[in-house]
Amino acid sequence: MIMRPGQQLLLPANPFFIWFSLIVAMLANMLPLGRTPWMPDLVALTLVFWSVHQPLRIGIGAAFLFGIAMDVHQATLLGQHALAYTALSFFAITIHRRLLWFTVPSQAVQVLPLFFASHAIELAIRLIAGGMFPGVSIMLAPVIEALLWPVVSIILLAPQRRAPDPDENRPL
Repeated sequence: MIMRPGQQLLLPANPFFIWFSLIVAMLANMLPLGRTPWMPDLVALTLVFWSVHQPLRIGIGAAFLFGIAMDVHQATLLGQHALAYTALSFFAITIHRRLLWFTVPSQAVQVLPLFFASHAIELAIRLIAGGMFPGVSIMLAPVIEALLWPVVSIILLAPQRRAPDPDENRPL
């Protein structure tokens, strides 16, 4: 792949770190803070990140499993999060080559429609099943997730940015 000038060459992603970050995001979503409509979905954010950066390691199957786990935890309609996460992962994998050419703030703007679509899928399934509309504040969650994209990018790419053998004579 052709790199932009000044872009740092990254080390390969450790599969253990990828799965660890997904499990930590799921545990953070499971904290008993109360599920408010504007609260960002950290599992969705982490799934999109790894689907963009490592599409061969994290795919639609992993998104489905994490979606089922979130459905069971939140006692929602079984498949609600699973469908939203699989659609989110599919579209993230679809745009991953184009998305990586942009800067991180531009990436955040471009993943915003993905997060809106994911929350719209969850909301549609909830309303079809007879649930109540949570309010207009549900539209804040995708915006907060897009604002968290640069923070997540810095945190999750940090282990790949360190030099394998630091030396003052080699810039890599």
